[in-house]
Amino acid sequence: MRKRNVVLLVVLTCALSATARGDKQKGSAKLKDFQPAGATDKKNKTQQYDFTFETSDHEYTCRTKEKLKATDFPVGSDIKYEIDKDKGQVKNMSGKGGKCTVVRVEQLQAAPAAAPK
Repeated sequence: MRKRNVVLLVVLTCALSATARGDKQKGSAKLKDFQPAGATDKKNKTQQYDFTFETSDHEYTCRTKEKLKATDFPVGSDIKYEIDKDKGQVKNMSGKGGKCTVVRVEQLQAAPAAAPK
C-alpha cells in the first residue's frame, strides 16, 4: 500500500511538471509587421524593434533590444519563433535574429461558421 502511494506521488509530480513546461511554443509564421520602437539616446544606444506575427490562435508583438538590420526582416517573409511565457526568440529563415520580450498578445477569434441556407 505504501509503495503504491509513493509511485502515485511520483507519477503525479512528473505529470504536473510536464504540463508546467508545456507553455513553450515554437513554429514558423509570416511576419505581419516590423517597426522600430522608442528612440535611441546616450543610455539606450541600440534601436529597439517590434516584431508582430500570428500563430494559429494568437497574435504576438515581441520587442528586441538587439542590433538588427531591418532589411533582414521584410514584412510578409517567413520567420521562426519560440515563445516561453513572456520571453521569445525570433529568427528569419537564414538564422538571423535574436531574443525578444513579448509585449502584447491578442487572442484571435475563430472564423464564424456559415449560416445554413
